[in-house]
Amino acid sequence: MAGASGVRLDVLRIPLIGRVLRHRNGRVVLQLPLVALALLLVYDGFTGQQNAAQNLATVGAWVHYRGLVVIALLMAGNLFCMGCPFTVPRSLGRRFARRTRRFPARLRNKWVAIGALIGLFFAYEWLNLWASPLLTAWVIVAYFAASLIFEMLFDESAFCKYVCPLGTFNFVYSTGAPLQITAKNPEVCKTCVGKECVNGSYSVETVIRVDEIGNGATRQVVHDRRGVLGCGTELFVPQIRTNLDCTLCLDCARACPHDNVALAARRPFRAWFDGGAWPKRWDMIVLVVILAAFGIVNAFGMTPPVYTLIGGIAGALGMTQDGVVTAMGEGAALLLIFAALGVVLPAAAVKAAAFASRKLAASKFNYSDRDVAAAFTPAFIPLGFAVWIAHYAFHFLTGALTVVPVFQGFLLDHGITALGEPNWSLSGITDLRVIGALQFAVIAGGMGLSLLVAERSSARLYKRRGMQGLIPFALVLLAMMLAALATFTLPMEMRGTVFFD
Repeated sequence: MAGASGVRLDVLRIPLIGRVLRHRNGRVVLQLPLVALALLLVYDGFTGQQNAAQNLATVGAWVHYRGLVVIALLMAGNLFCMGCPFTVPRSLGRRFARRTRRFPARLRNKWVAIGALIGLFFAYEWLNLWASPLLTAWVIVAYFAASLIFEMLFDESAFCKYVCPLGTFNFVYSTGAPLQITAKNPEVCKTCVGKECVNGSYSVETVIRVDEIGNGATRQVVHDRRGVLGCGTELFVPQIRTNLDCTLCLDCARACPHDNVALAARRPFRAWFDGGAWPKRWDMIVLVVILAAFGIVNAFGMTPPVYTLIGGIAGALGMTQDGVVTAMGEGAALLLIFAALGVVLPAAAVKAAAFASRKLAASKFNYSDRDVAAAFTPAFIPLGFAVWIAHYAFHFLTGALTVVPVFQGFLLDHGITALGEPNWSLSGITDLRVIGALQFAVIAGGMGLSLLVAERSSARLYKRRGMQGLIPFALVLLAMMLAALATFTLPMEMRGTVFFD
């Protein structure tokens, strides 16, 4: 039953957990272990054995991190961004930089993040990042450097909101999470003078203000050096309707002088059914759709047919030498495959579906293709997320125990024998029929939920002619599901385990 504030369960009110999360250094407590872990991966990546299945950098980054992220997104939300180690040097950058500029207005959208995502997917396959501890370590270092540089250059957290590919992935798929930042009482926000949740409560000089909080009551508000910065991604709490762009840093809760911010439990997946929660922008439409498509393309990249396809394209381009595909030939072929299957085909399919949907439903409203595509955009999230879960679960489940001998080996390399000799046969679930059944169940569940979201979106858009308007998008979703199932029935490389290396 909801309390007087309208919030059924506020995680920030749970004893001990809430106190730690609301503390001004609460985020640092979460970040420090992840910073230590990131530095350990970098160290082993640079100095350890250059065998992917025996190095902490590759096993930690490509097997365990990705598996744990999708579990966290599903069960709680954007916990990785909450404890993100890359924002620690960024916080240091804030102290030493005099930032006076905003991120360029033309780039305040998701196009840069879309490019970064595609670039990361491409580099992962072309450079075989999953097989190179050294390159994986450089990726982590580059992440630290990029986060620091962006924070020193711009006022807002531009790297998180407009650039970071990992954060962008988390933003999209945390929209179905059971936790979300919300205002306990929106009426309090209407009369709030300082809007500290977005503007912050930090001030070099002490500032004391008296706010009226309704019914003639007043509250003293103090801004000083003990205060915190406001939301880095510039979200105003009472206007938040999804987890999009929310890093769960909780600075809004710490800055609010009226204790009016909750990390509230909600019905999972609710935001996907809230049509008004999604911006009608092509960058958001393309982001969600191609993220779902790249879930399939990325999985396809670890199956035997992709090598045949790469060979054929490189041969047609004349980029082979003595019958062997050159490095540039592989890059060019991968680029064409990614562009065709990950971007052009899904984008064209959604544009065509929007046009067909308008014609079939023949609404009295003068909808544009963008209006229709935006309305159906949330329907691509459940299926897309299911594909990524099926993919990452494959790596995580087949290599879950790999980290044990890898860590033992790391200690032995540094003369520490406390944990004994590593058993390199430790891996995870080796019965691929079990994993295959799990993948099928997850994708089928995602497809069912996608169709339900699409049906509600169509009914909201076209009323009684909703079924006609639904058909084109249902066909696109069906095609994506069949492509995903066909991909997961192919033999997949058990990367990150001794069974592959």
